[in-house]
Amino acid sequence: MTIVLDRISKSFGQVEVLKTLSLEVNPGEFLVLLGASGSGKTTALRMIAGLESVSSGRIVIGQRDVTNVLPKNRDVAMVFQSYALYPHKTVFDNIAYPLAVRKRPKAEIESSVRDVARQVQLDQLLDRFPRQLSGGQRQRVALARAIVRRPSAFLMDEPLSNLDAKLRGHMRAELKHMQHELGIATIYVTHDQIEAMTLAHRVAILERGVLQQLDTPANIYNRPANLFVAGFIGSPPMNVLEGSLTQGRFECGSGSFGTASTSSGKAVVAGIRPEDGRLTAEGSGHLAGEIYASELIGDHTLVTCRCGDATVTVKADKDFDGAIGQRVGVGFEPRVVHLFDKATGERIS
Repeated sequence: MTIVLDRISKSFGQVEVLKTLSLEVNPGEFLVLLGASGSGKTTALRMIAGLESVSSGRIVIGQRDVTNVLPKNRDVAMVFQSYALYPHKTVFDNIAYPLAVRKRPKAEIESSVRDVARQVQLDQLLDRFPRQLSGGQRQRVALARAIVRRPSAFLMDEPLSNLDAKLRGHMRAELKHMQHELGIATIYVTHDQIEAMTLAHRVAILERGVLQQLDTPANIYNRPANLFVAGFIGSPPMNVLEGSLTQGRFECGSGSFGTASTSSGKAVVAGIRPEDGRLTAEGSGHLAGEIYASELIGDHTLVTCRCGDATVTVKADKDFDGAIGQRVGVGFEPRVVHLFDKATGERIS
């Protein structure tokens, strides 16, 4: 079922936390709202759920305008960061609760709960209480409780943030597989770019209540719409150099190089992803600098160089053993250079 946000805004007094957000979630799509704390992503989710009122605009789910419809009548299921399980109820009863309050037949409840429990690997734990479960198991109970309703849409507010790193990786894979199997439109809120890039069909990046870019993870990474997106996506983030552009040739304090552009501008920012750069001998490459630090990550080494007033990070071979202070060059292909207008932050090329 399609979910449409039509220029929705939200203000608390004089503070506008969400500004004319418009987007459409397609049937079966996994859309991630990504942003830092205070960007408006959770507010947007709560507005879709009906837990926050809409200051302006409208929300449409399927063919219904649900802007002023009560949460219980919107046919959406929400999964919270805090699990929100009933401690006095068993796993079975927690999962069954949405069906029980709708007074579904006992045979239907029994069958539905056991079917969903098998999907999330909880079928052997149905008689336990939440206090007897691990964090990952509790999160799966919360997911199962949402799934058992077979709603029109799933709304998920950072459901994996309380889990340790290893379990988060496992649950990401489980969640993506379950959503694919169910084919239900899902809106997922997170501040974690790895979750966004690995889970989403499309990502909507918010900053201070404004939509910065809406696109596939690959397009957001390879063609960020502005400097904010370029710096927010990627770990380590994109290297940025301030300089000028003359018919496609970029010049800065530590060197000059050609780009894929033919434009000119006096105040331009060039961006290079760490994996697109390479270390070269002193006097070669496009930028001159010296090694500031190196960090062995495992399968590669992150080498940070001081190039004039800028810091440039390059992914080098895992066997790299350059010394701090060593003079080096940094090279790259013209096609990998991203160009942005310094004044507006918007992408040039």
